[in-house]
Amino acid sequence: MLKYLIIFFISMVPIVELRGAIPYSQFLGLPLLNSYIVAIIGNMVPVPFIYYFAQKFLNWGKEKKYIGAFCQFCLDKGYKAKEKILQTAGNGIFWALLLFVGIPLPGTGAWTGTLAASILGIDFKRSCLAVMGGVLLAGVIMAGASYLGFNLF
Repeated sequence: MLKYLIIFFISMVPIVELRGAIPYSQFLGLPLLNSYIVAIIGNMVPVPFIYYFAQKFLNWGKEKKYIGAFCQFCLDKGYKAKEKILQTAGNGIFWALLLFVGIPLPGTGAWTGTLAASILGIDFKRSCLAVMGGVLLAGVIMAGASYLGFNLF
């Protein structure tokens, strides 16, 4: 049980997320399906908090002395990107977000995808569904890679 709790918490860590939790679960010798489910749940727990509080934090922080410039930069960059992305992707923003989260590369996980969705103003339900689909896809890719990696070598 403790090993699954470790997998759960690893999958909640930004950047590492389930991309690190699933291979680590295989290193520990845990069943792949159980680890996959635990990692998915752990990776999705922070999503609503990121979505609802990221924008509030950036708006609050833009007035502060030490972090103001960074928060303002993020907001400005987000608003500019929003117009550009919505013109380019249009109704395909859901699929773009799903693929962005689903491709297991550094910096493309649920944390970044949810933060982008919040700043871009994508509604909560659509962004959560896209992020969930991306997390499921990334989990399948990582599970396959982990299975092959730990069973071939």
